[in-house]
Amino acid sequence: MLPTLQQVQLQSQRAPTRLLLDVESGTTVAVFNVAGVANAADAVIYKGRSEFSLVKMAGATTGQIAVLFPDIGEPYRSVFTKIIEGIEEKAKGRVLSVPVGNNVNPTELATELRKQDVKVVVGLGRQGQKAAVSVNGELNVVVGGVLAVPEADAQLMPVHTLAPDPNLLFRKLKSLAPNVRKVHVVYDPRQNAWLIKLAREAARVNGLELLAQEAADLRTAVRAYQGIINSPNLAHEALWLLQDSTTVDESVILPLVLEDGWGKNLLVFSSNMAHVKRGALFSLYPSNVDLGRTLGASAMSYLGGGNTVRGVLPLTDVLMAVNLRTATHLGISLNYTQQRAFDSVYPQP
Repeated sequence: MLPTLQQVQLQSQRAPTRLLLDVESGTTVAVFNVAGVANAADAVIYKGRSEFSLVKMAGATTGQIAVLFPDIGEPYRSVFTKIIEGIEEKAKGRVLSVPVGNNVNPTELATELRKQDVKVVVGLGRQGQKAAVSVNGELNVVVGGVLAVPEADAQLMPVHTLAPDPNLLFRKLKSLAPNVRKVHVVYDPRQNAWLIKLAREAARVNGLELLAQEAADLRTAVRAYQGIINSPNLAHEALWLLQDSTTVDESVILPLVLEDGWGKNLLVFSSNMAHVKRGALFSLYPSNVDLGRTLGASAMSYLGGGNTVRGVLPLTDVLMAVNLRTATHLGISLNYTQQRAFDSVYPQP
């Protein structure tokens, strides 16, 4: 984990390693070796606006990977910290972490990264992705921690999304409810056409029939869900909720599906962990350190000159959350061993 500015300042009683000139303000910056930092890793001095100054610590290696992540507070900052931890582990410490705001100057950013001998940029979250894409073409780019990116951008770089791999979801579904034969899903093709394409093949492999309905607006989505819930026989069917702002509206769609579906004993599973807390049977969600390792491996493949897979990729570094109350309601019996295998259980004791 990178030292904070406060940690750097705490070293002020020691002699600095050297003095550098801040590239923007012209003021002198003292650089210290910070105790406990593996491989004398890079420090970031961030000014809190669109301006930044990257200060390279003594002993840092060349061929670095820069991680651009949103400059936000908790609890989200801890998520990005864990992802960066995984990237650092895979990259063996060759990582420069840069918090970014909404108004980063792409030219300035690219210039600073090149000065640090950065070869690959990993953009995390929406802000990190935007900043990383802005320097694409000058530096190799990997994106992670996002739901989707524009199709034109996705063809130019690996995009590791937060959408759980449909194959993993369907395998978990079959393990919990082996009698399910059909899976319904309502999706906005502008957001999730790529995921439904993967889901069709995943359904075939897992012996399921995928019934996918397109909905480009909330009204169409409501009608689609009402049709599913009012089907005469749902005993062998399930409904999959996506991370889709059009078709899984939190204030309209979710209450409709979870409350009305409960009365019809409809098995609902989701790509959003928050839905499990509200009554969905299960969800898969990111294992943040493992996701970081995957992003680190993707970045390292650039450094190694290997073939790097480009395009939108589903989340495969996952944990599992289960709602035991919903399982009981659906007549799904989970023994103690099965319950211990789940990473999160709701309702919490």
